[in-house]
Amino acid sequence: MMIFAEAHADGALGFGIKEDQLTALTRDHNYSALQQYEGISGLANMLKTDIDKGISGEESDIDARKNAFGANTYPRKKGRSFLAFVWDACKDLTLIILMVAAAVSLALGIYTEGIKEGWYDGASIGFAVLLVIFVTATSDYKQSLQFQNLNEEKQNIQLEVVRGGRRIKVSIFDLVVGDVVPLKIGDQVPADGVLISGHSFSIDESSMTGESKIVNKDQKSPFMMSGCKVADGYGTMLVTAVGINTEWGLLMASISEDSGEETPLQVRLNGVATFIGIIGLSVAVAVLVVLLARYFTGHTYNPDGSPQYVKGKMGVGETIRGVVKIFTVAVTIVVVAVPEGLPLAVTLTLAFSMRKMMRDKALVRRLSACETMGSATTICSDKTGTLTLNQMTVVEAYFGGEKMDPPDNTQKLSAAVSTMIIEGIAQNTSGSIFEPE
Repeated sequence: MMIFAEAHADGALGFGIKEDQLTALTRDHNYSALQQYEGISGLANMLKTDIDKGISGEESDIDARKNAFGANTYPRKKGRSFLAFVWDACKDLTLIILMVAAAVSLALGIYTEGIKEGWYDGASIGFAVLLVIFVTATSDYKQSLQFQNLNEEKQNIQLEVVRGGRRIKVSIFDLVVGDVVPLKIGDQVPADGVLISGHSFSIDESSMTGESKIVNKDQKSPFMMSGCKVADGYGTMLVTAVGINTEWGLLMASISEDSGEETPLQVRLNGVATFIGIIGLSVAVAVLVVLLARYFTGHTYNPDGSPQYVKGKMGVGETIRGVVKIFTVAVTIVVVAVPEGLPLAVTLTLAFSMRKMMRDKALVRRLSACETMGSATTICSDKTGTLTLNQMTVVEAYFGGEKMDPPDNTQKLSAAVSTMIIEGIAQNTSGSIFEPE
């Protein structure tokens, strides 16, 4: 009883237990500590909760519980800014080569033809590169925002709680410590807590422990973890930890962004672009060397047939202009060789694929995932060799001592048997009726 007295004396905002004590109790599954708190009923009294009627549900009471034990949310990483996506797009090797070529072409064009006529080629290349970067970054940024909004909507689960003696539906984000939550098969455990009562109650903890084993819950093993699924039965739980104080909250808060691993298509395209770039650069260097050699040996000629370079008779400025023209030819080869439209074409193709999947209710976070899924050639199943929809189907049915074949043929049922079946279905003890206030 010493722990109870100390907790009551140091309780936060009038509650009989502190947040860290409650979190440690739930996280460690400390059954002996629960017994020292006089079991679940004693813990409920410390949390000012009526096991049958739940909390009062008043605004002041809910605010006090959030201040004392936290809200059922967890810190999330801030979404990436638009400039971050622009920077990622600029890292493309093909675009880097084109940006360098645009700068060189602009400088050479202005030097040889003047700023009025010489900026066209370099500026055109630069505009094409900026267009590709902008389209890629915009598509990725919009997709990121859309995924964040849809993900928040998906996580905003509506669930039943008992407040003021009535069952009401609230958002999972409005759940507080001390709430009494009814659970049935298929429900997700919304927070850490302890089982108050239940019938054949078991949960699947594989999402947290990694072990595909159904765990039975009873008065001797009442602790439940957020994020797990109810596998069988029904019952009610007392919420003891929410948000970042739960194992699920810690896990979700620690999840980082995707690693940026390239898909097979991106790897192949980058390989092709790099190979083409190397070939183009090699040809450009070879052409540059040959043209320079021919120029300085007097084997290049003007339109009138005179040599472009005559040793000892050419000024420095005139010689430099001739060399610049040769460099312009080499840069042109590099620009033509690099496929500047390839990144844009890939981005647009994946974006259209993503939109098509969205119409089929498939949520895609990364555009590259479309290609990854489309490249699947083999699906591996478990040792049973079956893939199921996890939906029960009646294959045999017996009514009134007779086998129904097919099982959905109800015309053979007598009126008395049919009435009994309907009455049995109607007596659903786990159902809920919401009476108006």
